[in-house]
Order: sequence, then structure tokens, then C-alpha cells
Amino acid sequence: MRLRWVFALLLLIPLADALFLVVVADSIGAPATVALVVLTGLIGMLLVRAEGRHTIRSLQKKLATGEVPTKELMDGGLLIAAGAFLLTPGLVTDAIGFLVGVPLTRAPIRAGLERFVVGPYLDKRTGGFVTGTVYTGGFPNEDDAYDDDVYDVDGSSYRVDDE
Repeated sequence: MRLRWVFALLLLIPLADALFLVVVADSIGAPATVALVVLTGLIGMLLVRAEGRHTIRSLQKKLATGEVPTKELMDGGLLIAAGAFLLTPGLVTDAIGFLVGVPLTRAPIRAGLERFVVGPYLDKRTGGFVTGTVYTGGFPNEDDAYDDDVYDVDGSSYRVDDE
């Protein structure tokens, strides 16, 4: 179900980008629109480069102190996505790239991804160890453990043949 939404977004973003470029080119002219797309791409790449350097320094500092750099790794991934959006020609993709690249808006995006995407995925893969919802009392589905195919055998019930 989620994969359908991803494919829909992957198709809608370029469509919205093309339509918006036509509207902007109609209002300010084609040469100015091309210059605007190139300018936003260049400024965005400078931003991503500076933020990437800052993120790498923070990552190295966390690793040197022995801390887990989860925030920095998420920021690095988001900056890669921002760079991809900014390299794609268009104003809508540049706007998305700036939203992901600027630290002020990247922090809530990172928090949302951690809460709604990464956390549930890791929790599902680790059986609850990420959020601490590990089942610790007895056996899970304890009622299923006592069906007709299970026999309780004590130590004297074994038959050993000396052949």
C-alpha cells in the first residue's frame, strides 16, 4: 500500500514541476525562468555542501566521544536527498530540496521520519527492542503452548535401549 503512494509521489512531483515552470515562464519569460532554476540550484548546492561539512564534523565528534551518531546519520541521508532534489531542474524540486536542506526545517522532517518510518521499521525488525516494548512476562501466546500435540515428560519417562 505504501509503495503505491511512493510511486504516485514520484510521478506527481515532476508533473507539478513542469506545470509550475510553464506558469512561471509565462509570467516572467523563458530566459528569466532558466536563470532562476540555475540560480536556485547553485545556491542550494552551496547550502547542502556547507551543511554536509557541518554534519560530518558533528559525526566525527560524536564518534570520537563514543556516542551513537543517529541524528547525524539521519541528517546525512536527508542532505543526500536534498542534493538530489536540488540537482533536478525545476522550482518545485528546488523548494523541496531547500526544505530538506535548511536545518530549521530539516529537524522536524528528521523527527517525523524517526517517529513514523524508521522507528516502527526497526521495532518490527527487532521485536520491540528499539522502543522497549519487548514482551518480558512468560511466553507469548501462552494459551497456544498447551495443545494436544505437546506432552510434559519427566526424567523417568525416557526409554533407553542398550542395543
